[in-house]
Amino acid sequence: MKPIENQYPREQRALGIVAEADEMIKWITPSSWGVKSKSGDFWYLVNKEPSGWKCNCPDFVYRKIKCKHILAVKYWLRMKRELPKKSEITQPKEEVRCRFCNSTNVVKHGFRKAKVRVQRYRCKDCKRKFVVDKGFAGMKNDPKIITLSLDLYFKGISLRKIVDHLKQFHGIEISHMAIHKWIRKYVQVIKRHVDKLTPNVSEIWHSDEMALNVKGGWKWLWNLIDHKSKFLIASNISENRAIGDARKLFERGKKIAKKHPAFIVTDGLPTYKDACRREFYTRMAEKTEHVSLANITGFVNNNIVERLHGTIRERNKVMRGLGNNGSAPEILEGFKIYYNFIRPHMGLNGRTPAEAAGINLGLNGGNRWLELIRKGANHNNSNNQISDGGESMKPSVIFDEDTGRMDK
Repeated sequence: MKPIENQYPREQRALGIVAEADEMIKWITPSSWGVKSKSGDFWYLVNKEPSGWKCNCPDFVYRKIKCKHILAVKYWLRMKRELPKKSEITQPKEEVRCRFCNSTNVVKHGFRKAKVRVQRYRCKDCKRKFVVDKGFAGMKNDPKIITLSLDLYFKGISLRKIVDHLKQFHGIEISHMAIHKWIRKYVQVIKRHVDKLTPNVSEIWHSDEMALNVKGGWKWLWNLIDHKSKFLIASNISENRAIGDARKLFERGKKIAKKHPAFIVTDGLPTYKDACRREFYTRMAEKTEHVSLANITGFVNNNIVERLHGTIRERNKVMRGLGNNGSAPEILEGFKIYYNFIRPHMGLNGRTPAEAAGINLGLNGGNRWLELIRKGANHNNSNNQISDGGESMKPSVIFDEDTGRMDK
């Protein structure tokens, strides 16, 4: 599809100035600002007077129009007013509860003898011994082997090559379908945990769509990314590129970020204009500005999303397309976890997008997959211990040290 002609070049250039505000905009007095020229080493003076905004640039002086320098200052002030205070989202300290009476009055009680050493606890109230399910209860293979398989898969290695790697270097024989089951299982364990976290994203979001091969047919994958932290906020798979499909993406983005952005940057697809207006318009706050790009050159572009799509295409090429409609969303959720929480980003000085968005889970190097799964299992177990009515509930898997049984 050919891109439509861009009708907002001045707004785009203003947004480009805002993206480099630390170097391009200087506060001179409470009602005047200096804006650096993009074409030379000099500054324009922007003033806010009772009669309105004024600038000493040629566009304002001779053409009597609201120039990009005035727009940049207005956008910048709006972002400073709406930008929340930076805060780190820290993971609460893990609390061990008795799996039978829900008491926190527990002490460590040695280790369970098994292939993998597991910490054992004893409850002082009900006098029973138990182990906490860290996500790998009942699994025959070492958690390090499982997480190694997940990491290799989302780094772009095919299932059968992972099978060959495990056999060659670790002496473990396992089928490719077993690895596929691990991926689907642990993506859900992690997802239920990270979906509860709110990223501290900026006021500029980028959105774009790409064609995706699903079981021999083509579908559309929509992605929404934060400009500053590169955090992948939301994704959506659809059959078409209709207004409702774009609205579903924006709706998910609002729910996850718990806010409206000041700007949405998209390509020239007409669907975005109506979707942005319908999903972000509100009389209670300033509406979200939609910046539609006709190409990827210039001061403002959508290269952030394009780089992500390039990575997804490489992954999809190895897989020769996603298997079916049921597993496609799960695999893409796994890639979202890998992109946000596992993979360090060169443009963020070696941090992950989650860390740049203020989500600190203590995944400082080492086996990030293992730590995420353990935190996810602990979070899910804590949620399962108490029902809505406050009554103690039995978790999904309990190992009773007194009877030696796994209760479900």
